[in-house]
This record gives sequence, structure tokens and C-alpha cells, in this order.
Amino acid sequence: MDLLSRKLVYRAVSSAALAAASIGAATALAAQQAMPAGISWQPDSLVQGSIVRLDFRPMSGSTVLQISGVVAGEQLHFEEDSTGSYWTLAGLPIDATERYAVSLTVRYADRTDTVSVLLPVAPRNAPMERLTVAPEFGRPLDEALAARVARERARSRQVSREAHQTPRLWTGPFVRPRESRVTGQFGRGRLYNGQVTGRHMGVDLAGDMGAPVYAANDGVVALVADFYLAGKAIYIDHGAGLVTAYFHLSSTDVWEGDLVSRGQQIGAVGASGRVTGPHLHWVARYGEVTVDAESLLSVGGGSRE
Repeated sequence: MDLLSRKLVYRAVSSAALAAASIGAATALAAQQAMPAGISWQPDSLVQGSIVRLDFRPMSGSTVLQISGVVAGEQLHFEEDSTGSYWTLAGLPIDATERYAVSLTVRYADRTDTVSVLLPVAPRNAPMERLTVAPEFGRPLDEALAARVARERARSRQVSREAHQTPRLWTGPFVRPRESRVTGQFGRGRLYNGQVTGRHMGVDLAGDMGAPVYAANDGVVALVADFYLAGKAIYIDHGAGLVTAYFHLSSTDVWEGDLVSRGQQIGAVGASGRVTGPHLHWVARYGEVTVDAESLLSVGGGSRE
């Protein structure tokens, strides 16, 4: 079913029942029908570079035909829930402003409305992190390596773009791919061998060489590769714009096109690519917007049992 096409559910109420309704019930019904449409979000406290769940409540009694919107250049994928509201995930970029504007276009049977909200977004506390790596990884890339890295980034970004064409595959809460301590926080500035090289756009989880790595949720394996920076890597397309990736692996247990389930082992911790030692680098993206993978746990809840 097209995510933008919604079945309409009608409840028949006989005229006799309406005539018998009390004045109090009639007043309550009128108030409900007058309730304006609105946008809410989860979690309540939003931070730069995180996943947010947006919920849209249409005006009572209105027939919704389509809801569309874009956040940080990425399209939204709304689904109807059991209450008659609509929800989607979205990615707040790492440089989101403290009052981040979101607008939705809602097409009803008789009109089209625009509904807007300013999301309160707190700055991310991300101090500088100093690392020492092998000299070949710390110096500027030569022309050939720079071209290779550009090709590899293009491949990974293609996975992110194509995730918008995949129907939602994930169900239930997202889980950590490893139950181990965080050794590198998302968003930290990084100095390699004394030179600033940008931000750390993933979550590092501790692990010995060969320790298991699990899928964060259901999805399809979109890419298995050996990249210069990321090393052995797996990208899982969870659908509706959402992708998670797992870097620096020592081995991979899945193939491109495989369907995987939440908690399924997909590979093992390693030290491939540009690293200081064995660990898992866990990445999450909504479209091409990279977000803190741990923010998926706040939206979906839970960690691996």
C-alpha cells in the first residue's frame, strides 16, 4: 500500500442514537470536532543531530487524503495509527537551529492546509576528542585515495537515498548492536594526530576482536563493502528513509539483499579501516542526514535483551 494513501474509517451512528444522546455528550462531541489540527513530537527534549518522531492530529471529522513534508531536505513518510493520527520519523541535522521550523501540507477531501510548528532544539554537548592513528591515516589523502573515498561515500549516500523508496521494514523498538560501553560519542570534534578533521558522526561501542555485532532492527542488507575509512562495513536499509551502518568489522555474516531481523548477528567487531583499535562504529541516517544512532532508542525504546 502507498504510504500516502490512507483508508478512511467511518462509524455509522443512527439518527435515533443521536436523538437519545445527552446534552453533555453532544457538547463534548462538538468540542472534539472543533479541535484544531496540530503537530506533536517525541521525545519531549530534542537535541541537534537526533531522530524525532512527529505526530500529526488532523481536525476531527475531516477526511485526510495525503500528508507531505520535508525536514532537512528529506521527505517524510507518514503512516496512520490506531487513533486516527499520523506519524513519521525525521532527522534533525547536527547544525539544527534552536527553533527548527517544520511545515506539513495536508490535503483533505475539500481543501489543502499548511500546518507548521517550531521545534525547540537544544545544542549538542560535543567536546573535542584527540586521537592518534597510523601516519598513513593522519596525513592528507593523496589524489588517488581522495578519489576512492569520494566513490565510497557516493555508494553509501546512494543507499541512504534509496531508503526513501523502501517501505518501512522495521517494527518495535530499536536495539543497540552491542551491549557494551560507549567509547566515542556522536558529534564530537575530532583531532587526528593534532589536526582537526571534522566531527565524529557515529557512536563507538567497545568490543574485543571477533565479538558479535547485531542488527539494530529489521531491514534489508543494502551494502556490504570494504572501505578505506570505514573498513569492512554493513549498511541496513530499514525502509521509510532510515538506514543504520556498522563499521570497522573483522568479518561479515550477511550478503547484500539478505533480510535481517532485530538482534540477528550480522558480523563481528574488528579494527579495519581508520581506527585506533578494535571497536564498533555505529551509524544512523535518515535519508542523507546523519543522526545519533542512540536517539533511535529514545524514539523506539529498549535495548537488546
